[in-house]
Amino acid sequence: MIRIEKEKTGNLIKTYVSDKLTREDYDQLIPIMEKTLEDWSNVRWYFEMQDFKGWSMQGAFIDFSFSFKHANELGKLAMVGEKQWQESLTQVMKPFTKADVRYFSLEEKEEALQWIKS
Repeated sequence: MIRIEKEKTGNLIKTYVSDKLTREDYDQLIPIMEKTLEDWSNVRWYFEMQDFKGWSMQGAFIDFSFSFKHANELGKLAMVGEKQWQESLTQVMKPFTKADVRYFSLEEKEEALQWIKS
């Protein structure tokens, strides 16, 4: 499941995910992300994972395709989570993007929001 919030400033998108991300979740997210990337440079993405169990097979494929296509268009990416594998995922992503990617625990989400907005 995904909930998406677009900031009024334009270049910040916040997503809150739980359970598994599916094709339907990406059907909501991708148009918003692509429009934002088209309109703004230095897009910032806050990605909060709570009770997150990963991706469905279709969701993983869409995520990989989108990430590969837009790898160099993000300025910052804040990954906020609760599990060790989520922090490890953040480290795996770093070589594939020019974005400044950082991991924060759920307890640090206010710090993550301040960082992503700075």
